[in-house]
Amino acid sequence: MDEQKSMIGADTAAGPGAANPLANDPELIGDFILESREHLTAIELQLLTLDQDPANREAIHAIFRGFHTIKGMAGFLDLNAVRDLAHEVETVLDLARNGKLGITSATIDRILESKDYLNVWMTELEAMLQSGKTPAAPDPGTLIEAIRGLVSSGLPDASDATRPGPGVPQATAGLAELAEQVAAPAAVDGKVATVPATTAPGAAEAGNESAQPEKTEAAKPSEARSAGARSIKVDTAKLDYLVDMVGEMVISQSLVRHDPDLASGLKPRLARNLSQLARITDDIQRTAMSMRMVPIGHLFQKTARLVRDLSRKAGKQVELELVGEETELDRNIVEELADPLMHMVRNSVDHGIESPEERLKAGKAAQARVTLKAGHQAGHIVIQVSDDGRGLPREKILSKAREKGLVEAGAELSESEIFALIFHPGFSTADKITDVSGRGVGMDVVRKQVQKLRGRIDVHSRPGEGTTFWLKLPLTLAIIDGLVVGVGDQRYIVPIFAVREMLKPAEEAISTIHGRQEMAMVRGTLIPVIRLHQRFNVTPRRKNPWESLLIVSESGNKLFCLMVDELIGKQEVVIKSLGEGMRNIAGVAGGAILGDGRVGLILDPEGLFGSTRGASHGE
Repeated sequence: MDEQKSMIGADTAAGPGAANPLANDPELIGDFILESREHLTAIELQLLTLDQDPANREAIHAIFRGFHTIKGMAGFLDLNAVRDLAHEVETVLDLARNGKLGITSATIDRILESKDYLNVWMTELEAMLQSGKTPAAPDPGTLIEAIRGLVSSGLPDASDATRPGPGVPQATAGLAELAEQVAAPAAVDGKVATVPATTAPGAAEAGNESAQPEKTEAAKPSEARSAGARSIKVDTAKLDYLVDMVGEMVISQSLVRHDPDLASGLKPRLARNLSQLARITDDIQRTAMSMRMVPIGHLFQKTARLVRDLSRKAGKQVELELVGEETELDRNIVEELADPLMHMVRNSVDHGIESPEERLKAGKAAQARVTLKAGHQAGHIVIQVSDDGRGLPREKILSKAREKGLVEAGAELSESEIFALIFHPGFSTADKITDVSGRGVGMDVVRKQVQKLRGRIDVHSRPGEGTTFWLKLPLTLAIIDGLVVGVGDQRYIVPIFAVREMLKPAEEAISTIHGRQEMAMVRGTLIPVIRLHQRFNVTPRRKNPWESLLIVSESGNKLFCLMVDELIGKQEVVIKSLGEGMRNIAGVAGGAILGDGRVGLILDPEGLFGSTRGASHGE
């Protein structure tokens, strides 16, 4: 804690010192970072709305409230640089909402820059809390002068902007409210309950002379207290630990239920009690998992800024359409999806969308459309990223693939196989490399990340009509539906999302190509066979494929068959990590404790197919 003394004052006009010990409170600073990030996310969304409709007064009011609240909290914590910048932006917005200043693209650009600067500050403060180092955010002086320039250039007389300079005490209502929250927090199980961000700004503005439009929006104290009692802040590590422990409880309940000592002579009362325990366990598990579920809309909204910036930089007109923003999925999946989604949207705007001139010549509207859509399908999340641009250049992709040796000369590929080539590392059809794309790394990152999340990605494209990517992902990374299969005396779990069908082949359907690769004829198509007992060095009960069971699986748009002895059943299992020493075993995604207490390996079809491709089929 000593290393954090005066940590803020080193980068601001005046250090907190002993005069303001709360400015050195890590918990307060952590709360400030969390709430500020929520405000900044909302601010960016409202700014993009304002970019489309400069006369939208509700958006202006919402942005004003966000900056006003951040200013008040920053002043309370002696974060002078943050306070001064937020105050200058607040001045511009106050003039705009009172009809004294028009909203232009330059105004929005400057406010977005201010939002980005404050995000940098939050990152620096987070680093300070973790390492104790002094925040090193750049000086906001130049940005402040640019914002002041908006006022002087937008008003008939600059004196109309009654603006106190940096360092002048701000309105005290917001600080008083914050101090009241700090002095008397509502404690729930050792955690501090927080008033939702939507109530703070309205209450804070009660002391601002320009806040008349928002006075009616301020929550009553009793309403604020009841709202605060409905939400608490919990560290995500604790939440993840809770989910893990619930998983352990599910496993333990299953072990008790299937204990051989209880299998014989189970009394009716004990059977009823066990059934009740199973129901309660299922309810707790569903509730714990739902606590980690978040709407995908937050992720979608982040791409709105990307589309705006890229389209303006490329001189294109692009409208972003968001559908299914309320769809919920595991928070961990949302975090992992950020990069893939960014790459796909970037490719759509940079490669897929034509210039307005090209679109008009092709009989299209000058303004293009990029759509992000999410929804549930058969226990999975399906995310669609589509555009109405030029579509994927099928022949160009095939030509480039042959040039790189990815496809043999004369080989006939289906449309889906051709489109799958864009996911190869280093593959790109761009004629020139730009700072946006063209190096061939984007789609490779997308495929690897989706596979890491135990999902799959499909592509559909039509020349001149556009391209659509479908991402199919599990709802959560903690639980998986799988088929439990037996090979020898071992048990394995095959994820259901990777299973196409199961069959017992006829003897004449099995053949060998070039004496190496074993194949099975399934519905008129030759599909490679992977003998699971060879992969894991297990003695099987059946050595002939026609006596065994084949599970048709998919990897990168290519089908293959897993050869197993038997199907034991379908089971929802809790995924357990195998530890650092076994983390990178090809073909294994984790482990699970089965109902009978045995441990089964969860298979990774992509890793299995990649590691055994081209292997001989000898015993």
